Amino acid sequence: MAVQQRRVSKTRKAKRRTHYKLAAPTLVKCPSCGEYKQPHHICECGHYEGK
Repeated sequence: MAVQQRRVSKTRKAKRRTHYKLAAPTLVKCPSCGEYKQPHHICECGHYEGK
């Protein structure tokens, strides 16, 4: 079992965790109604990729 050799400082711990975050979802405007939606998903108005 691993045992830490030295105490990890708050700064070092924070620097390691900088990439551990939520990514904001990508949003695009619907060409039909103008509402924001996720790409490759159907819009609330029923529009999808010109269909």
